[in-house]
Amino acid sequence: MKKRLLTSLAIVIVIALMFVLKVYISPYFFDVFFAIVACFAAYEFSKLLSRIGLFNNSYVVLTFPAFVVTATLLGLYFDLGFGYTFLIDLGLVIVDGLVSFIIDLIRKKSVNNEMRIREIKNMSNAKFSFKRALHTMAGLVYPTILFLTMTFINHIDEIGMENIANFNGKLSLIALIFAFLIPMLTDSFAMLTGMLIGGKKLVPKISPNKTISGAIGGSLWATLLSACVYLILDAIDYFSSALSALEIWKLLIVVLVGSVIAQAGDIFESFLKRRAGVKDSGKILPGHGGMLDRIDSYIFVAPYLLIALCFILI
Repeated sequence: MKKRLLTSLAIVIVIALMFVLKVYISPYFFDVFFAIVACFAAYEFSKLLSRIGLFNNSYVVLTFPAFVVTATLLGLYFDLGFGYTFLIDLGLVIVDGLVSFIIDLIRKKSVNNEMRIREIKNMSNAKFSFKRALHTMAGLVYPTILFLTMTFINHIDEIGMENIANFNGKLSLIALIFAFLIPMLTDSFAMLTGMLIGGKKLVPKISPNKTISGAIGGSLWATLLSACVYLILDAIDYFSSALSALEIWKLLIVVLVGSVIAQAGDIFESFLKRRAGVKDSGKILPGHGGMLDRIDSYIFVAPYLLIALCFILI
């Protein structure tokens, strides 16, 4: 428990530092932070896939986040818009899948050795390489592409949508605050509510500790506390002019739905770990497990919140 608390404190301090750097120096610190987190999470996911039997090119998966962040920033710099930039990111998935396939065809001897070690028979080298490429592409979409929509949120002030100007350049800051708060509050209060009330299990075969009461409590408390955060920020001059363009009832609906989606992300990762036969995705975070264990909710919340920002909130 002590390790878990110290790690949680360190995570909060790092995130707080990223916000300070974003406000006073540059938003690009957050981009580097997201890329590093995505690299660790992607590598852990690659290992999970391999344990399940979906063999993939872990080195391609590991390096992919750096290319996505770079492509995203270039797309925004040249004013390509979110739509075209995101299509470029998806295009990189196909390109990296082809790279993985070509690499395996070139290193035929190594691939044959791997097939022998894994006792894979009645399959040609080319077919095995093709399957590895497909599994690699799956590892590029989840978690990398989905999680790195946080980069789009970090730069949402820079796009030319009509109502963006109403937020006085602070929409990305406000959006990131709630992007971090929704999973944090949901996870914490789902656990507390579940411990206090207990009751019927939510998905006992996937995650035996989760309860229906915890799921409901996590979403309700996340929504209530988000309302409190909104009111606190609105009382601060730095945020008040920007928040005047954001109706609280819209925000709370987005938070409530986002809280449910955050729990779905958590359950999905639990399903993957159960399939892989492991308790944690890794060991990089003492007391917490792997990076993927910490961002499983964010992987689903980030793209949802980006869509909500573009079509509901602004």
